[in-house]
Amino acid sequence: MILLLVALGGTAHAQALRPYAAVGDAIPESLTGTPGDAARGRALVVERSSTCILCHSGPFPEQSFQGDVAPGLAGTGRRWSEGEIRLRLVNASRLNAATIMPSYYRIDGLNRVGRTWQGKPILTAEQIEDIVAYLVTLRE
Repeated sequence: MILLLVALGGTAHAQALRPYAAVGDAIPESLTGTPGDAARGRALVVERSSTCILCHSGPFPEQSFQGDVAPGLAGTGRRWSEGEIRLRLVNASRLNAATIMPSYYRIDGLNRVGRTWQGKPILTAEQIEDIVAYLVTLRE
């Protein structure tokens, strides 16, 4: 089943999200139409403000404190395809309604959104693609 998702913000501060198609458990096509940059993606993953390592651990020896409430990121590229990783970043609740993982590229249907984040995604389409480009390299 192909589901075309087009998210448009409803407030003056809202940002229109780029349309994407979710196919099964994946978003097969890049949100930007171009591949992301793995080096920028790694920097985002290890940056505490992105929240990835608050919950996940991974091959990040420079980070002393890493999360342990979510699956480790080591081997992500072996476990999931690029499209499957992309959907998990964009809207993890589509796969698991009870997940605590944020929907990083979604602005509608959310609960308890801080004022700063209302009407805009946590990450840009470019940042999503950069993180996808990095996570697919994690094969071990």
